[in-house]
Amino acid sequence: MKVPVAVMRGGTSKGVFINFEHMPSNRSHWGDFLLDVMGSPDRRQIDGLGGANSLTSKAAIIKKSDSADFDVEYTFAQISIDNQMVDFKGNCGNISSAVGPYCIEQGLVVAQEPVTTVRIFNTNTQKLIIAEVEVENGRVKIDGSCSIPGVPGTGSPIYLSFTRAEGAVTGKLFPTGNPVDMIKTKDRLIPVSIIDVANPLVFVRAQDIGLRGNELPSDYTQQKLNELEEIRSIAAEMCQFSDRNSATLKSPAVPKMTIIAPPMSYVDLTGTERKASEMDVMIRMMSMQKPHQALAITGAICTTAGAFLQDTILADMVDIKQEIFRLAHPAGIMETKVDFLAGHICAIKVVRTARMILEGYVYTKKNYNLAYQLA
Repeated sequence: MKVPVAVMRGGTSKGVFINFEHMPSNRSHWGDFLLDVMGSPDRRQIDGLGGANSLTSKAAIIKKSDSADFDVEYTFAQISIDNQMVDFKGNCGNISSAVGPYCIEQGLVVAQEPVTTVRIFNTNTQKLIIAEVEVENGRVKIDGSCSIPGVPGTGSPIYLSFTRAEGAVTGKLFPTGNPVDMIKTKDRLIPVSIIDVANPLVFVRAQDIGLRGNELPSDYTQQKLNELEEIRSIAAEMCQFSDRNSATLKSPAVPKMTIIAPPMSYVDLTGTERKASEMDVMIRMMSMQKPHQALAITGAICTTAGAFLQDTILADMVDIKQEIFRLAHPAGIMETKVDFLAGHICAIKVVRTARMILEGYVYTKKNYNLAYQLA
């Protein structure tokens, strides 16, 4: 089958963007269709568009919204590399940053200079994301001086505001009802905080699991990764996503495993020395059971919100003094900005860059009943 697609980079992720009208008409076939497009399951994804990494095995399905409150509706999909599985539970903030540019380029949103505001309804979390995209001569502006850790070069800034993102997946700020829970693994008893803002994360202190907190992705042993997945799987059970024994297969993307530590100097993946004075927290995340090379945007949003909450393990570690929050990750330092209304967080903003890489057709191996007919 011949299907129109675009490949876009959004932040530190890359994915396939597909118009809703070009998806299988039967929603139950979406998973098989996306696995086919990406070439999964296969660790190399050699027979599809996937990049053999969880950060490049993603998809965004976009449609023009029928609601006056939104411009477009966006569904995120995390396509497993190793398993016959597609996870629609959560969202990806990095891929979200490319949704606005895609919609403008595809004519789903009218371009307005110098900045086009796109109101995005994320169907995974039922939350509003507002994207501010620079436009020049009726097209999305690509060139600019904005740089983000984990992406070479610079580009035009895209500002994303995540509004009222509490309970994005579970419907609760604290999915278990507790700011701190105790998780018992095979080897130890560990305090964790499970927080759901933009996406559910399970936070652990590096010192509680025998880590420093400034590790780079290559520093983790398989034994340590197995321990982290054990913690995450127990947290998935506590969130009622799956039982702990099948969480890796049935809920591999959420909750997201997140390791935090106090500010400390380290050398990032680019060889740049980062000083403790430049950050508010040290953070390391897992992505589909592997160390994240940078930082998930939804992870940054949830961590920022968590820093303002009382009685969590974050509250004991982070001392917030300003509206700009600095998160140190393997590729550098990301900043978020908090907007308050009546003393409460109403939105958390982050800056990204994005660009169109390819626009064309993908040929699937199987025949699907699509909602359209390609001439």
